[in-house]
Amino acid sequence: MQNEQVKPNFEFVALMASLMSIVALTIDAILPAIADIGIAINSLDPTRNQLLVTMIFLGLGVGQLFFGPLSDSLGRKPIVYFGFIIFLMASVVCLFAPNLEIMLVGRVLQGVGLSAPRTISISIIRDTYRGDYMAKIMSFVTAFFILVPIVAPAIGKAILDIMGWQGIFYIQLFFALVVGIWFWKRQEETLNPDFKVPFSFGVFIKGTKEILKYKETVSCTFISGLITGSFLVYLSSAQHVFEELYGLTETFPYIFAGLAFSVGISTLLNGTLVLRFGMRNLSFLALVIFTVIALGYSLIFWNSEDPNLIVLLTFLSLLFLCLGFIWGNMRSIAMEPIGHIAGIGAAITGFISTILSIPISIFVGSFIENSVWALFAGLGVCGLLSVLLFLAFKTRPLFANNHAFTN
Repeated sequence: MQNEQVKPNFEFVALMASLMSIVALTIDAILPAIADIGIAINSLDPTRNQLLVTMIFLGLGVGQLFFGPLSDSLGRKPIVYFGFIIFLMASVVCLFAPNLEIMLVGRVLQGVGLSAPRTISISIIRDTYRGDYMAKIMSFVTAFFILVPIVAPAIGKAILDIMGWQGIFYIQLFFALVVGIWFWKRQEETLNPDFKVPFSFGVFIKGTKEILKYKETVSCTFISGLITGSFLVYLSSAQHVFEELYGLTETFPYIFAGLAFSVGISTLLNGTLVLRFGMRNLSFLALVIFTVIALGYSLIFWNSEDPNLIVLLTFLSLLFLCLGFIWGNMRSIAMEPIGHIAGIGAAITGFISTILSIPISIFVGSFIENSVWALFAGLGVCGLLSVLLFLAFKTRPLFANNHAFTN
């Protein structure tokens, strides 16, 4: 079914991007509404309310571990349907949750459900195309995916003002329903029946043993968890920082969009520069700069009041520019030695990095009450540990060959 000659049509690209983008919409659209949700469910501690963002990643991590292998056994489309059903049920739980605990159960289940379309969309692209066309589709899908976090908080704020916080969940349900019907009507099953693999829990044990043979894969998986965890601290605390500490309730969605744009720019730049400088060189340099910026802020503003908004946004923008050179490259380095078990390997490494990121986010986020200093301290510590891990377990010399992609 793979095709190198027929150009991908716009509808296919848009559908795959939509499947992935529901995740970003579900996470980022509620950011302006966290305080309102907290009041509605009688949860007035902003540090606890950060869990409304963090816990969806727990569901994403657990879900992808199972849905990827299951799709190899049952087919792509049934797993996507199952994921949408879980998401719809979870959204109803969130809408009628009487307290924070029940709401968090709903958010975890939303993550579990959404891990199916997010994971399976990549499998469908892989099933259908290869070579340059596959790379081209992934570039378009990624670019669209980056745009969603930029606009999602503004959309959430507009819905909040018109319909209240419940309206955000209703819009998510409506969007998921539309995409689900679109997927059902227009997308064919892409898994060749001859390639179906019986599902077995033994694949997880075998896959884990194989992954542990490659120290660079293990180290880059942990680095991904550390960096993702530090970013989750920002993501879960952004509403509290900008709306409550800086009093920017009306402009928060636009500030968030601008910072998300920084990540998008660096992601696109990475696609251009990685062939020239190598993914190891770029990611290591970005890690070092990321760590220096975060620790530099922590030293400059030690025992001081938070700086003015311009200074804060400058530091955050520089940090986020680094992220675009870290995330994709670290995942590529981790996957490079385990191409022979790419499916289960991606599921296990993705699960480990996601699960590692959650306690980091919860722990560091608990200190962000009256100052943003803890945010940068957490970023700096995670960055420093990442640099040390990278140096300790690298398998090739850095900056030795500027034109080799794998260097």
